Amino acid sequence: MRAFVFDKYKAPLHEGQVPEPTVGERDVLVQVLAAGVNQLDEKIREGEFKAILPYTTPLTLGHDVAGTVISTGSKVTGFKPGDQVYARPRDHRIGTFAERIAINEADLALAPSTISAVEAASLPLVALTAWQALVVRGNVQPGQKVLIHAGAGGVGSITIQLAKHLGAHVTTTASGKNADFARELGADVVIDYRTQDFEKELSEYDLVLDSLGGENLEKSLRILRPGGKAIGISGPPDPAFAKKSGLNPVLRLAITVLSSKIRRQAKKLGVSYEFLFMDASGDQLRQIATLVDNGALRPVVGKTFPFNETPQALDALAKGGIRGKAVITVP
Repeated sequence: MRAFVFDKYKAPLHEGQVPEPTVGERDVLVQVLAAGVNQLDEKIREGEFKAILPYTTPLTLGHDVAGTVISTGSKVTGFKPGDQVYARPRDHRIGTFAERIAINEADLALAPSTISAVEAASLPLVALTAWQALVVRGNVQPGQKVLIHAGAGGVGSITIQLAKHLGAHVTTTASGKNADFARELGADVVIDYRTQDFEKELSEYDLVLDSLGGENLEKSLRILRPGGKAIGISGPPDPAFAKKSGLNPVLRLAITVLSSKIRRQAKKLGVSYEFLFMDASGDQLRQIATLVDNGALRPVVGKTFPFNETPQALDALAKGGIRGKAVITVP
């Protein structure tokens, strides 16, 4: 079948023929209708995560999918042929830039019924990231102050909406041209990162979701109230992540060292830092689908690309400037 693969780290993405998926007893075979494009795809291709998430090449990329169930494994009870579904397949089972994919049923959910397959494909990775940051890790409560960086991007545009749904006072950083867009999504305060320094404008925040890392993360720690939390999705990874991932002792030590500076800074300020690398979860996607169908969350698709332009979609995302998500449509 047709798929988009890279042959070795840093090599370009190209179309190729790959074997049909193997369907295990707990797997669901899905005909791909649309696939979301994520920064994670490019970071994996570039080899940024190969120490903590090693893949053998050639590798079919793609972490988001919406499609139609073709068949199910012998022990699958929750899905049947013809179901419209969406998913973020678990690590080491990715590969949605293809005509078909086999997905563990635990990672899969019925797609929201009120949106298109293209819109559904834009959601899984970013919506699960938002859910795990705000609900699971952050335990965000009504009235709390939340700062979400890069509010016009894929993760930010969904996280703003979820934070608002949870009753938070929501601040985001965005370019001036995206300020009105961020407010439409639910942001109470928009900081223009090109002309304003958020550290000088904000204080006493309960939670920050940081997608940029580096100096931006360090400044984010300083606007938290005592006991507040910064959650980073671009790193650095922390010891809790290394332990959960079952990494070897050498890697665990390296990660401990890598994150020691930011963790020391957090401790000194009386706040905390956690690294979030989202987990696949069909259960959480079911709850997210309910929020979409109830109108609490709306997908933001900035641009679509036909299947044969998958490499161009990845390039466009890397260059930036796309509001929300880029999505590939599969014939």
